[in-house]
Order: sequence, then C-alpha cells, then structure tokens
Amino acid sequence: MGWNVCCCPHMRQWLPGLAYSTWVPLIARMRKLAIECTALKKHYGSVKAVDGLDLQVFVGECFGMLGPNGAGKTTAIEMIQGLIQPDASEVCVLERSWRRNERELRRRIGTQLQETKFAEKLTVSETLRLFGSFYRKAFLLEKVLDTVQLQEKRDSWVSKLSGGQKQRLSVACALICEPDLLFLDEPTTGLDPQSRRQLWDTIRDFRRSGGTVMLTTHYMEEAEQLCDRVAIVDHGQIIALGSPRDLVASLGAEDVVEFGFEEDATVSDEELQALPGVAGIGREDGRVRLTARRVHQTVPALMTLVEERGLTLNELVTHRASLEDVFLSLTGRHLRDE
Repeated sequence: MGWNVCCCPHMRQWLPGLAYSTWVPLIARMRKLAIECTALKKHYGSVKAVDGLDLQVFVGECFGMLGPNGAGKTTAIEMIQGLIQPDASEVCVLERSWRRNERELRRRIGTQLQETKFAEKLTVSETLRLFGSFYRKAFLLEKVLDTVQLQEKRDSWVSKLSGGQKQRLSVACALICEPDLLFLDEPTTGLDPQSRRQLWDTIRDFRRSGGTVMLTTHYMEEAEQLCDRVAIVDHGQIIALGSPRDLVASLGAEDVVEFGFEEDATVSDEELQALPGVAGIGREDGRVRLTARRVHQTVPALMTLVEERGLTLNELVTHRASLEDVFLSLTGRHLRDE
C-alpha cells in the first residue's frame, strides 16, 4: 500500500548496525514486485512507440504513467498486460512470465481499456454475470455493484447508461475476477468532475483491500490524487520517475507565475532572475513562466519592474506547481492541450 521504508520509525531496530544508506535500498529490494520489465521496446516501422522503458511496480502501490496522447503509455501497458508482444525484453507480472503462465495471469489481473464496447441490450447485472462467468472465482454481483456505485442501474440496459456510468461498468468488469493487479487505461477521460471523483473512490477502495493498481492518465490532478509513484513518459521513454510530491519538488519552487506583455515588449532573463524568489525561467509563445519560491515577493517585484520599464501586461496568473509544470520544464511542451 505505497509503503515508504524511509518513513518507517522502526526500521533501525530491525537492522541494527547498518547505515541508513545501506538498509533503505536493502528493504526496498525485499518488497515484492507486481510488474518488472527492462528495456521494453515496441517499434512500428520508423515509429518508436516504446523505446527502452524500464519499469518496476511494487505490490500494493498505485503506479501511474503520465504523458500526452501518443507518448507510448497505452502501448506499454498493453505489452505489460500480454495483449501485444514486445520487440525486446520480457515482462514479469506478479512474478510470472506471460510465455509460461498466461492462463494463471489472466485469472489474477483485471483490465479496463480506453474504450470498451458492451452489448447494448444487456442489463448491467447481465453484463457483469457474463464477465464473471469467464473466471473460476468471481466477486459477488452485489459487492461489485456496490463498489462502483451502480446498484440503482443494475436492471438498466447498457444503452441507457451515461458516459460516466459506462466507465464505472467497465471498471466493474475489470474487478469481477477479484484481481490482484488492476490495469486502468485513461479511466476518467471525458468524464465530468463528479463521475471522475466517483471512480477515484472506487480505485481507493480497491487499494485499501490490498490490490495493486497501474493506471495511465494525462490528468495531472488524477495522478497527484491517486498515485504513490508516477512515471512521466514522452516519446516512448520515461523522462522522470518518483512520487508526485518529489517530482514537483524537483522544480525547486512551490508556485508558478505566468504572464505576457502587450505587443512585442519583453524583459531579459537576467532582469527576471534578479527578482526575489525566482528559481527558474521559461518562455513559450510570447509568454513568460517563472517558478517562484516566494511568490508573495516575486509578484510585487515583477509589477515594479514592469512599471519602471513602462510596459503593460496583458495577463498575469499564478498557480501552485504541478506535474504539468514538471513536464513543461522537462520538454518545453504542455502535457495536454485544453
């Protein structure tokens, strides 16, 4: 469940005489792996969908793959699920290989794809019974309906469900086999905020029951809310890996200030770097982006500079630093277009 050995107060008692730098990696290696792959590749001609991806997901954690559309997230997760063959590397899932243990692994994992087509004239309960019949062991229907909050829709045709309800039904079909490992590929894309948070609650409930989750998403807030660790993926490679908090902290500042000038006016990086609290500077499409340690000092100093130079701002916004800002600082591009 996202156990962080660095924060456990009793570890030194268990491993007396070992330096901190020695026993933390040792304990980390003792954790069971739900997923492991090294130098995972999948090329389609000249297109490198996944290009040397190294990945370890621990049992009990929620691991997120974050990146823009086309970054290789779905291709990677489909190889890990055994749906497509990698060009290189062997994937190990739940300490088993797909080549020798496919039947067992199919019984132990649950999968929600980006898009699932259900029989429109089946009811919700009929759909879940159908999926449950594919497994030797399946959750009780009532328990699954309760987990995804579809009790009131149990006798409704699939064709009558809203988009959010269909997504929850898709997750229910992934949960019906009582999986040890749950794959969720863009689970809340296109959902309204209420439906999104209902699905978040479902994922949290699965985690609390002891399950492991691997999800892909391009929503920063989703990754920050749900994931113990996040891999930021771009062009088929992991360009950053860590907890959401640690990745944001790598920016060296807690806030971001974005602004633009009317016409073609500008100020130099040297002038901006001299402002109090500025940790970094970026420019994109005529806009300036400052990462700031002390935004309450940076903004007034910026306004003074603008006034002294006789310039006019056409916009000024501030926000707390997020994974979006991490991606932007690494690539110079936004994670997704709004």
